[in-house]
Amino acid sequence: MLNWASQFNICSFLDDQQYSRAPHFHDCLLACGAIERFTGSTVKELDVFLERNPDWRFFHLTFEALSDTVSTESTTDKWGFAPMGCFVPEYVLILSDSTIQIGSCKGDHAQVYLAITGSEPVIPGVPAHALSIQAGVSRERYLDIIRKLLEHIRRGDCYEINYCQEFYAQDLVMDPLQTWLQLTDLSPNPFSAFYRVGHSYLLCASPERFLARKGTRLISQPIKGTAPRDPENPERDHLLKEELRSSRKDRMENVMVVDLVRNDVSRVCREGTVVVSELYGIYGFPQVYQMISTIEGELRPEIRFGDILQACFPMGSMTGAPKHRVLELIRAFEDGPRGLFSGSVGYMTPGGDFDANVVIRSLLYDQSSGYLSYFTGSGITAGSTPESEYEECLLKGHAMYRMLTGDASGFPIAGTR
Repeated sequence: MLNWASQFNICSFLDDQQYSRAPHFHDCLLACGAIERFTGSTVKELDVFLERNPDWRFFHLTFEALSDTVSTESTTDKWGFAPMGCFVPEYVLILSDSTIQIGSCKGDHAQVYLAITGSEPVIPGVPAHALSIQAGVSRERYLDIIRKLLEHIRRGDCYEINYCQEFYAQDLVMDPLQTWLQLTDLSPNPFSAFYRVGHSYLLCASPERFLARKGTRLISQPIKGTAPRDPENPERDHLLKEELRSSRKDRMENVMVVDLVRNDVSRVCREGTVVVSELYGIYGFPQVYQMISTIEGELRPEIRFGDILQACFPMGSMTGAPKHRVLELIRAFEDGPRGLFSGSVGYMTPGGDFDANVVIRSLLYDQSSGYLSYFTGSGITAGSTPESEYEECLLKGHAMYRMLTGDASGFPIAGTR
């Protein structure tokens, strides 16, 4: 499927990597080619586009998409992504264990199936391990910024803030699809995505759902709380899991985000219907354990997709609380825009259901300039220590660093600028 889709300059491949976490929609979805594309800059224009095209729709939102400090008229970020993007695909393919469904606006379903089954599979390649990954923020500067953010927390400016840093490489030539396959082989996660718009690529191995709609039900599943794994030592691995479950700092961080998401979701749901159906759930992934909570509510009948975005985006797990103030602090302390990192990619069905991820554990690549980067971040609370937050960031980026450089020892602390 992916080999066949490589002929199109716009495509979105969404893969749950066989996790099937509830609510479960599809195992794999592939959309490619574009009948119609969204070129507007506001959620009202996006709503008009979605309602004018009541078919399958696939979309992305950069972290700054709804920001009043960023002109979304014609700007793109340094990876080439527009703040908002949406397209109605020429082809939609739905893959499960035993079946493939092919949707085509051209009526060439049989030809597509033959072309796919006649293609050679794409084999994960090995990136050039001569890659030099640089940190946008040195360890010393990172620690100093966290100390300043802790002062803001102590003064009562905010309760929690998600601070992110960028790691990057320049003038890089690589095969994006092979690299994504290797990333998801090393770190399979339930909200993985291979997303291409022209020369701009998102290679995503995210474990986190932003929002899903199923009928009138709106579901959010924020992640806050991370612990390393040791799968080769089951006893220690279990101990690490239980330490995360009982961690006061991680529980405090998680419940703050849950309160924020409850407030966001309540703005578009019927009064009295918003519930926390799971609090402090611990889930295992290849490199880490994560603490995940689930918030659900019944949407009011007049609510449109744009209303949901206005209420809930950017997501609380990637901002902090209170949201307006922490967004000001993020703009003040982070060196530049996050782009599609901590934004979202997803899809909407002809019936209006949708599912959208949180773009984390991801590589952003501009093939025309050779610029590649990944971000990592953590939630800063009153219980945080700068050194442990820095270690958490390196842990979250370890799989990507190892894959790109071939160095299993992790990012070197010395030598960053």
